[in-house]
Amino acid sequence: MASGIYTEIKKRIELAESGTVFLTSDFTDIATTTTVRKCLARQVEEKNIRRIMDGVYEKPVYSKLLKEYIPANPELVAYAIARSFHWTIAPCGDVALNKLGLSTQVPVVWSYISDGPYRKFSWDNIALSFKHRANREISFMSETTTLVVEALKTLGKERIDESIILSLKSRLPEAEKKKMLEEATGVSEWIHAVIRKVCAE
Repeated sequence: MASGIYTEIKKRIELAESGTVFLTSDFTDIATTTTVRKCLARQVEEKNIRRIMDGVYEKPVYSKLLKEYIPANPELVAYAIARSFHWTIAPCGDVALNKLGLSTQVPVVWSYISDGPYRKFSWDNIALSFKHRANREISFMSETTTLVVEALKTLGKERIDESIILSLKSRLPEAEKKKMLEEATGVSEWIHAVIRKVCAE
């Protein structure tokens, strides 16, 4: 491989923040896929990046406290995979609850809804799952609206109480609430009723 190409790819990696997740395709503006793969393999050998799975790499984060490199951020990996396959995704299950501060439980499986097929991935004892949803359920709602809808689905109608409504009301900016009220007209009646309460002044 040409040394200039390798140097350019190495420089791009050096400039990225630790924890950044890369795809092979992020470097194909510099060289062909085959050449990029060879360059990234060399970067892995030199321990500047690590390979998470085929075509997905991370610039690792070193913890001074633990004195070791920490596992790749599952969310960043999920969005990198989605970018690779041109999927639209959004957190669901415990991941959605976590992001909205409705649960402190660490997800056993990092779950996302997707307009792509059902797929599962794993690395370093971390499980990642993509669950298919119709494109209209994801693409026509903002990430915040989708996040709230999925969190409410995960909790279920019987577990929605005043504390949940107040928590969402205080966490979400007014602009997001307004958008959510406009976007969520096609969701289940009980979810729409909860959203109206969250958005009420």
